[in-house]
Amino acid sequence: MLSSLKRRPTLPPPSETTVSIDGRDVRIAVRQAARANRYSLRLPAGGGDPVLTLPLNGRFAEALEFVQRHRPWLAERLARRPETVPFVDGAQVPIRGIETRIVHSAQKLRGTTQLVQGADGAELSVSGAPEHVARRVLDFLRKEARRDLEAAVALHAGRLGVTAGPIRLKDTRSRWGSCTAKGELAFSWRIIMAPPHVLDYLAAHEVTHIRELNHSHRFWRLVRETCPDMDRGQAWLKTNGSRLHLYGR
Repeated sequence: MLSSLKRRPTLPPPSETTVSIDGRDVRIAVRQAARANRYSLRLPAGGGDPVLTLPLNGRFAEALEFVQRHRPWLAERLARRPETVPFVDGAQVPIRGIETRIVHSAQKLRGTTQLVQGADGAELSVSGAPEHVARRVLDFLRKEARRDLEAAVALHAGRLGVTAGPIRLKDTRSRWGSCTAKGELAFSWRIIMAPPHVLDYLAAHEVTHIRELNHSHRFWRLVRETCPDMDRGQAWLKTNGSRLHLYGR
């Protein structure tokens, strides 16, 4: 992350801007933060647009100058970033930790999406018009994520003697799951791309929050009781979780 001390109040900045890098326009998300006292430019590890942050008293014109001064830094970081993987015919996408090739077939029954074993490994067979492939892959992954999460949540809720509320699926970058004081659970649907033991740990973590809405020693003891393999799941997410945000972009 780059930063530079600035000052003086101004009007709210736009939500985005663009900068030309190597002959292409790169979209930059613009944010203002109450805690920021400097201009900063960062590239999210899990993919997505670069983010320009201004303090509340920052000036957008000065922020743009800051970006222009650091175009070489941004260009170098973008060049090193792994390529995103759209949901298209031929793309390789992990499903439950297994590399799976998306195979579009216009001949098959319209609207069907299913996992099959191909000659060269796992395949996700998607039928229908080519322009609908990405949406159908996303719908399939969300459906599978909900099914696996509901099963894992029920298992750990039973072990811990708690009642879990409704499950919501999101696509957040900041956290993989959350639990409200009412026991309502939310998870990133992208967890279906991780190995099953990772999804199991995440479900155990959030279900345990129904009993302990904190990260105390007692909380972690309860997580380990219901999910003895928690260390492996936690380590995988820390090391590999950001990669899952590169798919479907």
